[in-house]
Amino acid sequence: MRIALGQLLSTHDSQHNLERVRQLARRAGEDRADLLVLPEATMFAFGRSLKDVAEPLDGPWATAVSELAREHSVAIVAGMFTPGDGDRVRNTAVIALPDGTVRGYAKIHLYDAFGFLESDTVDPGDEPVTFSAGGLTVGVATCYDIRFPRLFTRLAHDGAVVTVLGASWGDGPGKVAQWELLARARALDTTSYVVAVGQANPESVGEENPDKAPRGVGHSLVAAPDGSVVARLGDAPDYTVVGLDPELVERTRKAIPVLRNAREL
Repeated sequence: MRIALGQLLSTHDSQHNLERVRQLARRAGEDRADLLVLPEATMFAFGRSLKDVAEPLDGPWATAVSELAREHSVAIVAGMFTPGDGDRVRNTAVIALPDGTVRGYAKIHLYDAFGFLESDTVDPGDEPVTFSAGGLTVGVATCYDIRFPRLFTRLAHDGAVVTVLGASWGDGPGKVAQWELLARARALDTTSYVVAVGQANPESVGEENPDKAPRGVGHSLVAAPDGSVVARLGDAPDYTVVGLDPELVERTRKAIPVLRNAREL
């Protein structure tokens, strides 16, 4: 399986962001990737009201992403916002497949931490989601989900040999180290690949972040089933393609069958 990581920097212009998705989808198609993974909030950057930009999965933005998936024969996972209850939205990863199928994963674990309450404006999801790409089963997670191992082990038990996660990881002391540690830990927990793709750091292109919204730190990475890092990016907007070896998942699970050995306590 060939998987493309698109570490972009979203703006508060959804059409501008869609053009960036278009460029990356074209590139991923040319590179014969099976799947392109983009960050949380690809549709619209955090820091402004989200309810006015939220669209359903059959709305214009997700439909345009679906058309790109079909045009370039590449599955695409990208962060967007869909309507929730009342004035709230859902922090949703749109999953657009080359055959025209469009699905969504609504972020389950909301970021109510460090004095910030994502739950004030966002409805949580409650359903783990997997899909097929490149002949493999792929799980989906979003940002703060990475701190909750049970979601990842559930996805592995549901057949996922790779879990993709988009994030807009808030900056701060130790946050980049935590990001890498958590991605590698979830790979070890599940003996699966974890593909963690974050928003680039605005400071990498000279932008300020005066409202301290969680805009991103970059440092996207691919962690292998043995916890090793097989690819990583810096803090600036970037792109790479990585080949994943499902046989490594099989060998690792045979050598250390943590999924089979785990007990409910």
